[in-house]
Amino acid sequence: MATAEGKTGNTDRVVQIRRCACVVKGGRRFSFAALVVVGDESGTVGYGYGKGTEVPLAVEKATKQANRQVRKVQLKGTTIPHRVEGRFGASRVLLLPAAPGTGVIAGATVRSVVELAGVKDILTKSRGSNNPTNLVKATFDALSKLRSREDVARLRGVEV
Repeated sequence: MATAEGKTGNTDRVVQIRRCACVVKGGRRFSFAALVVVGDESGTVGYGYGKGTEVPLAVEKATKQANRQVRKVQLKGTTIPHRVEGRFGASRVLLLPAAPGTGVIAGATVRSVVELAGVKDILTKSRGSNNPTNLVKATFDALSKLRSREDVARLRGVEV
């Protein structure tokens, strides 16, 4: 997985590169698809999927799309506020808050997303499909469900 610093101050990480072959009269014509996650490691993260005839072109397209889809993530210190499960397709991702010093306990795909979101201590478990695209989307689903104590109190109309 490659990482690079973008113009916007976001770090991008290539999660997956796929090669696709189209069979034509003269042989096979290859194209590439890239899945990229970008984040500033302090609460904002996004992902993008780009396709092109060459790998750098696909990565560039995916990075552009990821920078357009950046969203805020609710953090509590170096971890997340509460336990949450994200789902997409047949993939399930469970995110659990962890004590300081635990580190990021996660597979490569989920690790890319939570590290670029700025989470330093977390326990994760992925179940079902291990397709990287679906795992990234399930992780984003889980991160979008995070709420702080203040947010929940405001939504319920009570004081903490």
